Amino acid sequence: QVQLVESGGGLVQAGGSLRLSCAASGRTFSSYNMGWFRQAPGKDREFVAGISSSGSNTNYADSVKGRFTISRDNAKNTVYLQMNSLKPEDTAVYYCAARLGNFAYKYWGQGTQVTVSS
Repeated sequence: QVQLVESGGGLVQAGGSLRLSCAASGRTFSSYNMGWFRQAPGKDREFVAGISSSGSNTNYADSVKGRFTISRDNAKNTVYLQMNSLKPEDTAVYYCAARLGNFAYKYWGQGTQVTVSS
């Protein structure tokens, strides 16, 4: 069992930056591949970024490439999402999630709201 708690969301102007954090419980955090997802009002949840268990591999949605960076600190059981050059269309609830290998993401946080004003 992994429990995930996101933080760091808020209101920011377009062009600004935020860093989201996701703290995980348990002693097996370093075994999990982690991901960030987001869901805007009236839209489906979408993948934003992923990172392998060791942190050596990352991948991003095209919409955030070059602006967002995912990272993790296994010693702190935490995964981060650094978001730069934010746009109003980045407004959404952001969720972190955990999975083993390439199985479906099994554990989800409660989400943190990010609002980007124009």
